[in-house]
Amino acid sequence: MEFQFAHNNFNVLDLEKSLSFYKEALGFEESHRLEGPGFTLVYLSDGGKTLHELELTWVHDRKKPYDLGENEFHLAVTTDDYEAAHKKHEAMGCICYENAAMGIYFISDPDGYWVEVLPRK
Repeated sequence: MEFQFAHNNFNVLDLEKSLSFYKEALGFEESHRLEGPGFTLVYLSDGGKTLHELELTWVHDRKKPYDLGENEFHLAVTTDDYEAAHKKHEAMGCICYENAAMGIYFISDPDGYWVEVLPRK
């Protein structure tokens, strides 16, 4: 028996704002969506570089931001051009934490979820 990753889920308050952020910040595109009674699931892809997807769940009538607790969980991505990515995210104003000694930084999405950005090795 074996397992492989399929997707991670983030619940979002404003689907369009989140879709725009992930497209601009990371180049993620919608691969498919599912509509249900009162909710929409949108799956984002990195364009086929991996099979992993990010599922955004939008509960249509939710108005209150999600409680992310101490936000100790995150999604991590690698980039082939760390310096250019850092400049882009700095210009977007979405870098929320940086550890220069480790050579990593984090960006925060519109709902406060963190995404770690690592140089590809």
